[in-house]
Amino acid sequence: MLTVDETNNAALCEALVAIDNRFTAVLATFGPAPLSTRPQGFATLVQLILEQQVSVSSGRATVERLETYAGGLQPELLLNIDDETARGLGISRQKAGYIRGLAADVLSERLNIDTLAALPDDDVCEHLTRVKGIGAWTARTYLLVALSRADAWPHGDVALHAAMQAVLDLHTRPTSDEATAIAEFWKPYRAVAARMLWHHYTSSRNRG
Repeated sequence: MLTVDETNNAALCEALVAIDNRFTAVLATFGPAPLSTRPQGFATLVQLILEQQVSVSSGRATVERLETYAGGLQPELLLNIDDETARGLGISRQKAGYIRGLAADVLSERLNIDTLAALPDDDVCEHLTRVKGIGAWTARTYLLVALSRADAWPHGDVALHAAMQAVLDLHTRPTSDEATAIAEFWKPYRAVAARMLWHHYTSSRNRG
């Protein structure tokens, strides 16, 4: 299981360019993609649930409100958060249910998050997607940002789709399935490609 860290990140970006030279301009213009890792564990999964289908900034603001209200992001603190309270924090009833379910699974040890780091990528995703509310995007993003796996691809990430259209010079923005199919070409560095695409997306917007 290849992982990415500060010691090999630049080299893996170069390895990606060797596979697909369309990343050459991204690397030359913006440099290697930052790692932007998150801690392993329950809190990161909660954050990813709250970031589903919203902007990163909006998701983070909701996380901050929840953490302030609850006094932390531990499962025992979030197990019984009710829908009305969640709505006041900007959390939908559906996501509140997902968070309660995740907390219950962790507390009952139906999901042992501590064991995930030792498992292959597909097994991690299989364990995580047993939890209601955790789909392919959340599981793969957890692999990428928390476990630092080099070949995780976050299926359904719209920012990646936008960056792919620009970097790969596509006529139209790819769908989730099309993007995932294109990413097959970048194995075993799909997470490296995702970071480079996010890097292009955010750096281009900041430059603009």
